[in-house]
Amino acid sequence: MAGAHGGAGTSTLTTLLPAVWDMGSIAPLLELGRSPLRATGRPVVVAVRNTAVAAKDATAAIGALAEWDERVAALAIVSDGGPESPEATARFALLQSRVEGVVRVPYVRALRLVEDPGVVALPGKARQALDELRRMVGVASRRGR
Repeated sequence: MAGAHGGAGTSTLTTLLPAVWDMGSIAPLLELGRSPLRATGRPVVVAVRNTAVAAKDATAAIGALAEWDERVAALAIVSDGGPESPEATARFALLQSRVEGVVRVPYVRALRLVEDPGVVALPGKARQALDELRRMVGVASRRGR
């Protein structure tokens, strides 16, 4: 799991998908011209917020990962609680052909109120989004989440 930018929800998603590694934000490393991660064939999930600026960051991250021959299994678009702008939606639509799948992760207020996201009883849509991400990366589902 790599964030297209800081605050993309990477750490939260990694806690909720425990077999996934948290690579943090790759945005500061893009300027180095070398892959900040070596997935060695493992699927990569790029996490991004649902804003226009974040969609621009996702475009840069996915482009760099493609140049480094890394397979992007999923783009996880994490809601920040507000509506997705038409500009962000258009940018995400353009990215669909460059990744194997796109999953929109809904905003869950309770996740902002706890230190450990693993203790939150997630609503159905959030559980469905996590199950879809698990399917895309081949991670076994954890019941009860």
